[in-house]
Amino acid sequence: MFHGIPAAGRSSHKLSKVISDIRRKNKEAHLEGFKVDLSSFSSIMKFKNSLEKWLLDSDMHQSVQLLINNAGILATTSQLTNDGHERMMGTNYIGPFSLTQVLLPLLKNSPVPSRIVNVSSFTHRNVSSFRPDQETVSGRSFSEYKNYPCAEIYEYSKLCVLLFSYELHRQLHLTDGSQPVSVMAVDPGSVKTNIMRELPWLISQAAFASLWFVGLLQSRRVGVSSTLDAALAPPETSGLYFFGGNGRTVDSSGLSYNIKLSRELWATSCDIFQDSLLIYNRDSVSSEKAD
Repeated sequence: MFHGIPAAGRSSHKLSKVISDIRRKNKEAHLEGFKVDLSSFSSIMKFKNSLEKWLLDSDMHQSVQLLINNAGILATTSQLTNDGHERMMGTNYIGPFSLTQVLLPLLKNSPVPSRIVNVSSFTHRNVSSFRPDQETVSGRSFSEYKNYPCAEIYEYSKLCVLLFSYELHRQLHLTDGSQPVSVMAVDPGSVKTNIMRELPWLISQAAFASLWFVGLLQSRRVGVSSTLDAALAPPETSGLYFFGGNGRTVDSSGLSYNIKLSRELWATSCDIFQDSLLIYNRDSVSSEKAD
């Protein structure tokens, strides 16, 4: 058996480009691209099934060694996903939570220590209070606002990523002292990407210019360094928050370490996940009967 690299993303074009770039540098690399939209539970399950089939067909060990949850959007208008969640909460938090849940058996089955790297943001520090009920976590409560609070929802979603990361770390540590799966959180800092693509061009460029002027805007190469640090760090660093490159870790906000809050969020997220799984299984059975 041998190892492969599954790459997942929403854009088939970008996936093909990444795979081509890697193959140019390493012709022996065993790669496969999987299209997945983290705002869709059905897409997540199709990815999971396709990944397991690829591992089996390629005679590879049925396991995953590294999962990096990097998906994130900054939406400017209120929209619901097909699953009924606010688009930003669905993509930035519920999707990564669901993907991690369905891949956790493969991560635990790894013959070598595996890990999960969850990408958050320094903007989570702007959240002073959070109510982890279904209406808030799904983002549906924000529909009551007269004006769409895009920044607030983004900050909530990134706080949820941290609360989830720390709670998963605690659960894995309690259930298995050897901690076969480590969990790291990451803040890449301010990086010029296309995350502001839904904002008017002048506004997004002004925002990047302001960040550059105060010395906070980083190149993509520098920004990705924290993610690489977390992906390559020793397993005993599980539960830490990487920021700034060079293996540096910092404390996240005080609210992100609230154990009671993280457990309540975990319970709510699991309820949302189970509801989605029930609907997916029901629809799958109906589709099979129709065929």
